[in-house]
Amino acid sequence: MAGLQEFGGDWTQEKLSRVSSYLTAYTTALKNANFGLVYIDAFAGTGYRNLKTGDNIATLFTDQVGEDAEAFHAGSAMIALETAPPFSQYYFIEQAEGKCAELEKMKLNFPDKANQIKIVNRDANAALLEICKIPWKRRNMRGVLFLDPFGMNVSWETVEAVARTEAIDMWYLFPLGVGVNRLLRKDGNIPEAWRRRLDNIFGNSDWEGIFYKTETIPSLFGDEEMVTKVGDFQNIADYFVKRLATVFAGVATNPLQLMNAKRNPLYLLCFACGNKNGAAIAKRIASHILKGKKL
Repeated sequence: MAGLQEFGGDWTQEKLSRVSSYLTAYTTALKNANFGLVYIDAFAGTGYRNLKTGDNIATLFTDQVGEDAEAFHAGSAMIALETAPPFSQYYFIEQAEGKCAELEKMKLNFPDKANQIKIVNRDANAALLEICKIPWKRRNMRGVLFLDPFGMNVSWETVEAVARTEAIDMWYLFPLGVGVNRLLRKDGNIPEAWRRRLDNIFGNSDWEGIFYKTETIPSLFGDEEMVTKVGDFQNIADYFVKRLATVFAGVATNPLQLMNAKRNPLYLLCFACGNKNGAAIAKRIASHILKGKKL
């Protein structure tokens, strides 16, 4: 069972600080190893966090932003570029052309790394599937992937592809409250389109038998079946951690639940490592960071 951690303050900055801590530990641990170290941000945006409550996008997700958002945050792309020791290559994936243009401008702030930065203007799932086809182990490459989707954009096929490389550690901001739980209706009457989205993010349809129970209730007109939702946030977290463990060499069992100021669960920050040789130490470091402890 996942040992759920909770954080209810400035969740946007908190997720980035946890990932930042891991990136520093990762490149430090491997600085003398003969590996090409790669950082991948699959939803890079502009490279910055600019969440103003008056923004059009932000107002669509007011419970995600709310009082917790500051006007400006350094994004994961910037944090990765500032990590020392540095990575040897950076992939920033973004589907919006305008945001890719901003990412290109960001190279000006890091002229020494400009040739190592690759901006990929493409759907994140499609781009990651291509990147994962690289013979990572044969080329002596290792990497860290940050998945911070705005919604339920990541398919299980992509997660499996990442795990198959046996070379990539993955931080995944899983849409616990802002996505999955909203689709799991209390009465179990889930529209077919929603079912497909849940199947896509979990990789199977077993979730229904776990998050719902069917009871037979006697009535004046004969027995009636009643479907009741039994899956809460902890159940969803446990289930997803178990799903990750079916494909990755190691998975942190204490994901961080990020909440807004009203203590509404938003996301689940999960960690999974791909290489079995380094899984034990990577998992130990990530678990330590998820607990909010200093390295």
